[in-house]
Amino acid sequence: MAYGTKKRFLDASALFTARRGAVVLTAIALLFVRFYFALPEPLFSTPTSFVIEDAEGNLMAAAIAADGQWRFPSAGEVPEKFTRCIIAFEDKRFFSHPGLDPIALGRAIWQNLLQGRIVSGGSTISMQVIRMSRNQPRTLWQKFMESFLALRLEAGYSKAHILRLYAANAPFGSNVVGLDAAAWRYYGRAPEQLSWAENATLAVLPNAPTLIHPGRNREMLLTKRNRLLDKLVENGTIDQSTAALAKLEPLPDKPHPLPRHAPHLLERFKKECQLLNVGATRIKTSLETDLQQQVAQIIDRHHRNLSANGIHNAAALVLDVETGNTLAYVGNVHNPQTPEAESYVDMLNAMRSPGSTLKPLLYAAMLADGLILPHTLIQDIPTQIGGYTPQNYDLGYDGAIPASRALSRSLNIPAVKMLQQYRYQRFHPFLKRVGVHSLNRPADFYGLSMILGGCEVTPWELAGTYASMARTLNHYRRFNANYSPLDYHPPSYLKKSVTPQIRATERTSVIDYSSLYFTFQAMNEVMRPGEEALWQQFASSKKIAWKTGTSFGFRDGWAIGLTPAHVVCVWVGNADGEGRPGLTGIETAAPILFHIFDLLPVSGWFEAPVDHMVQTAVCRESGHLAGPDCTHPDTVYIPAQGHRSTVCPYHQTIHLNAAGTLRVTAECTVPGNIVAAKWFVLPPAMEYYYKPRHSSYRELPPFAEGCMNEEGQVMEMIYPKDNARIYIPLEIDGQRGQVIFNAAHRKQGAKIYWHLDDAFVGETETFHQLALDMPAGPHRITLVDNYGTRMSQRFEILQK
Repeated sequence: MAYGTKKRFLDASALFTARRGAVVLTAIALLFVRFYFALPEPLFSTPTSFVIEDAEGNLMAAAIAADGQWRFPSAGEVPEKFTRCIIAFEDKRFFSHPGLDPIALGRAIWQNLLQGRIVSGGSTISMQVIRMSRNQPRTLWQKFMESFLALRLEAGYSKAHILRLYAANAPFGSNVVGLDAAAWRYYGRAPEQLSWAENATLAVLPNAPTLIHPGRNREMLLTKRNRLLDKLVENGTIDQSTAALAKLEPLPDKPHPLPRHAPHLLERFKKECQLLNVGATRIKTSLETDLQQQVAQIIDRHHRNLSANGIHNAAALVLDVETGNTLAYVGNVHNPQTPEAESYVDMLNAMRSPGSTLKPLLYAAMLADGLILPHTLIQDIPTQIGGYTPQNYDLGYDGAIPASRALSRSLNIPAVKMLQQYRYQRFHPFLKRVGVHSLNRPADFYGLSMILGGCEVTPWELAGTYASMARTLNHYRRFNANYSPLDYHPPSYLKKSVTPQIRATERTSVIDYSSLYFTFQAMNEVMRPGEEALWQQFASSKKIAWKTGTSFGFRDGWAIGLTPAHVVCVWVGNADGEGRPGLTGIETAAPILFHIFDLLPVSGWFEAPVDHMVQTAVCRESGHLAGPDCTHPDTVYIPAQGHRSTVCPYHQTIHLNAAGTLRVTAECTVPGNIVAAKWFVLPPAMEYYYKPRHSSYRELPPFAEGCMNEEGQVMEMIYPKDNARIYIPLEIDGQRGQVIFNAAHRKQGAKIYWHLDDAFVGETETFHQLALDMPAGPHRITLVDNYGTRMSQRFEILQK
């Protein structure tokens, strides 16, 4: 062969070899890529049950999967006993083969040839996982694919992971899939708590799931289980005596119902998962099973009495203050047998009128701004503000009452007066800052009625707000006069550890330490239902800051209480909003609240943040900063910002005769006979209602004869107020009712002459009330007393 020809031949041969090598390498690369991407991700896409566990991992409740199967999401490692059982029964060389077991395959082929039919498949656990994930007809080709994919499974997953996949997806008979669901359905316990006999029973079921039928195949199931126990003896897993005792255990009977300790939280979890499109359907909550069951029992016990009055629903929430974690979540009475009671509605997440439960927040806000001191007198007289006429629950009036006492007695008129001073336009964003985010309308939509329940909140966010307040005060020492913005956060039902707080650098907070302390002190002064005022003297009594609320129309009864460790919120009512007589917070919700607190450990009381307080002189009678005319100043602790509040406006210096019985002036007596005295004087309308409730109150002495009357306001219109707009409803007979005019005069026995639109309409003495028929339209009322004092104001009667 010529040299040129030979060279061309060698070059062609080399080129061919190179191309063949490239083809082979490409084919290998393609096979590797095909092998790598052979398994879908995720391997199983079947729907799983929604499962919630308590803080210790115990099952609280579960819901069946979307395809009607009880299929729990994988919970973690497979219990050791089940691992030993399933490997002994299904795949004894599981930990040594790469996904295929040649010995098992060879034995299966030989047995099938001898029998002339398929009696053994030789599948490993890895191959069974692939078969369950693919759910394809069982053919030779599918067997080959299962073998190929089993090798890929072993290459990408650990043996422990493969066992978890098997345990979570193996069929266990009926509509039960997975070891977790099977353990709870057949034995009513977690897999970790099962015996050797119970694990052996479950291990043989995926191979023949129809054997679990309680009415048939019992002997066959028993034989398989006992044979597996013998295998465990043979391989040294258990001894002979353990196997003998295990064989005496009975087979499972009818399936057990799954726990339903927190059905409403389970439904909430489902809805939130679907809303957020979250794939995980199993969570570990912060609930405590024992406490959850005890709270549910308390709710059920009280519900039996409440239902006699047509009150069908009740809910309770217990929070840990430090973390905001939920310890008990009873969303409603669990009564599925009575659908019309709507016990399926989760009332803890329902929007309801809060009644008076926002009043402590207003009290704290005004303390924080220095607008009031803890015991500042607040007006409590008949009030009408732009057509809005609030009423106290007892329909009575105190004239004037300390702010703390108005809070503890939950008086409505003082609360409205306080909000009028604070302004609802400021209170609306304040509530959002402390955690009440359900106020989704402008402040003008709610107006002053906001403080009396003219808005909607959920028990969930209300309890979270109170927990944030308590958490802030608990951290008084930790942050050395600073605040952490992380203290205000919503509650959570997911288990989480206490996160380390960041170093606080905020100098101010939504509510400062001292204002929180005085607010909780005022809430602690409320007398508890069914107890005498001496309850505090008993050593076993717990200090609890608490507040009740009742919505308009007796539709909602609330009670919320807190200690440094816990917050408890109770709601009672009807899910459909039906009001019932006697449906008040103090009568229906408060007893439940204190029964729940009896379950909780004693946690002491909040430390007084004296570094955030100042000692100053406060007028004992009025609760204002003491002025020069105050007769009984007390040096007490007040919030540091309280120095901005007003000096007492009710004390003044008056001049009396030597006997101290009459007021005098320099024009009617010699200066040497004038005695100066300090006197506590309320405006006429406040005085009118204050006197009957305070026997120590002294009216101003009258002027001596011949002395010029220097007195200021002696007469005041109580109702209606100036520029009031009044609607008069129709009576039963169809006629429009009368307007009851009410005035107060400082002088006992004074006469008032009433004029309507410049026409004389009547005269009153001592008790100044007058009923008049009024046509619609604008009017003027004029009052003249027998001393010549005159006052006049306008009002309007609305047509409709």
